[in-house]
Amino acid sequence: MSAIPQGLTRNLQAVAGGPTSRLLAQWSRYVPAVAARESGLQGLSEYEVRKESLSLRYRARSGESLDRLLVEAFALVREAGRRKLGMRHFDVQLLGGAAVHHRSIAEMQTGEGKTLTATLPMYLAALEGKGAHLATVNDYLAKRDADWMQPLYEALGMTVGVIQSQQPQVERRKAYACDVTYGTANEMGFDFLRDRLLKRRIDEGHRDLFGEMLGGEAIAQEKPVQRELHFMLVDEADSILIDEARTPLIISALPGEDEKIAAEAYSWAAEVAPRFEEDDHYEYDHKEKRVDLTLDGRRLVRELPKPPATDKLPLSTIYEYVERAVKVGREMILDRHYVVRDGEIVIVDEFTGRLAEGRKWRAGIHQAVEAKENVEVTFETNQAARITIQDLFLRYARLTGMTGTARSSARELRKIYKTHVLPIPTNRPPIRKQLPTEVYGTSDAKWRAIVEDVLVEHEKGRPVLVGTRSIDKSEIVSRLLGERGLEHTVLNARHIAKEAEIVAAAGQQRKITVATNMAGRGTDIKLGEGVEELGGLHVVCTELHESQRIDRQLIGRCGRQGDPGTYRQFLALDDEILLLGLGPKKYKALQAAGERWDGALTGYESLFRRAQQKVERKHFHDRKVMLYFEKERQKMQRQMSQDPYLDTAG
Repeated sequence: MSAIPQGLTRNLQAVAGGPTSRLLAQWSRYVPAVAARESGLQGLSEYEVRKESLSLRYRARSGESLDRLLVEAFALVREAGRRKLGMRHFDVQLLGGAAVHHRSIAEMQTGEGKTLTATLPMYLAALEGKGAHLATVNDYLAKRDADWMQPLYEALGMTVGVIQSQQPQVERRKAYACDVTYGTANEMGFDFLRDRLLKRRIDEGHRDLFGEMLGGEAIAQEKPVQRELHFMLVDEADSILIDEARTPLIISALPGEDEKIAAEAYSWAAEVAPRFEEDDHYEYDHKEKRVDLTLDGRRLVRELPKPPATDKLPLSTIYEYVERAVKVGREMILDRHYVVRDGEIVIVDEFTGRLAEGRKWRAGIHQAVEAKENVEVTFETNQAARITIQDLFLRYARLTGMTGTARSSARELRKIYKTHVLPIPTNRPPIRKQLPTEVYGTSDAKWRAIVEDVLVEHEKGRPVLVGTRSIDKSEIVSRLLGERGLEHTVLNARHIAKEAEIVAAAGQQRKITVATNMAGRGTDIKLGEGVEELGGLHVVCTELHESQRIDRQLIGRCGRQGDPGTYRQFLALDDEILLLGLGPKKYKALQAAGERWDGALTGYESLFRRAQQKVERKHFHDRKVMLYFEKERQKMQRQMSQDPYLDTAG
């Protein structure tokens, strides 16, 4: 192979040493080999390019290893991208594609072109004819990326499918039958479970009844929609494989018989919950987030008038309804953890700020929130089938991914998914600048300082992006900016339909954008005319998240592709991360100390970092425990000769 290009060599030197550098140096040898084929491919007609692709497909299906085909495949994809999309893969994108092919998670910074990079390993994997799947964070991005990249794949003779929510089974089967399939982790997981349920119905001899019940489309539905789980590339891998891994995917069976009693109990508990006071009527465990009624609290429950339907419930069960209602009143905040839309409770994903369509909290929490907001209580149901995101993706023969922020979770990804994180150098050296962190005694003082910071940068003509942790915090910032006469745009779960448009415009001169969690937005912030000379995009981080990866995702919005940019973090001694990481006693002491100060403080930054690290360790432990119990449940099902993903009672 030819020598590595000098520019790429310089970029490789900026990446951490050790095994990472050795692997990247090894795979970087592909780059000049791909470039050597470029001039020859440019002289081919479109028919000849497709013929070359068909030849690779034949060789792959005849047993030739994909490693041997990599250089030729990547060269074809680069040529197809140049012709059909007007985009030629950068050398570092070829490197990222090689890392993904070799079962690593490629960490590529925001704006480095992960969507285009994905076409390289996806095409290579699809040559085997077993299907290549790409899972991203929502329906919009799945369809956008599939439509955007489709001309490239079709130029090489590949078919492209996309999975969307509410899509008929016939269309789903067609999408999975394509060479390349885009979709979301949740939809692919539910399709897996529905296929298992269908297989069980057929095995139990319910084929005719199943067809009769479902009517006209049932005959077409009687075949599974998915093929074997061959190759999976997870976009925003840390978000999906770690953050969303805590939530199991569940298909419910028929509801139970006590719906009316349960609904009245939830509504009654929500109505009386405000009467219960901490320490007097209940104790609250801040670490475990658990509510336990005291003797006085239980006495109050017995004394309060109750709906007649609850007479059928044991007193211990009524206590549990009240404890859930109190817990929800304390922890579940409207426009932060959920929104009310069309008479339904829709969860706001804590890591992405997006609406988590179709997801429900477990253990009665969702029903308690519905009762709290006085919407129709949807009843708890039995489980017919369930699977976790972790278990779903571990079933693929080859699992890999891409993201902008994975190094801090590299140990967990290696331990659970047996995949390494490889940081890919940027195409141009980053020149992002961190400004000094500012710490304040109270949130009120912090919000005032944030608005002043925004005003200073706005007057320079720079665009400003203010990142918040929740919808309610976004609206606090919005109100304060409005009071200062500063025009701005708010992006959160209330405005999700305009997400791409809002993000794309955030780099224009004097533009102020307030956004709830920038994780996985999937749209680059490109600088407007003259903004580079003014210093680029300025990012304001309003508090630390429960994972430093989310902070890095926000910071990564400035300084994309070698653009200039700055960011500053603002913290306060009453920020929630200190409560979660240090516990209520230390938190209250810090609050009391903070109230005595009005200006900025010094020497507290390390305290916030320690609190964040402690929260991250707890979440890691929770995910390990969840995976352990899920494996034990499946082991028990197998010992009983049952499908580990199906509930026999369903």
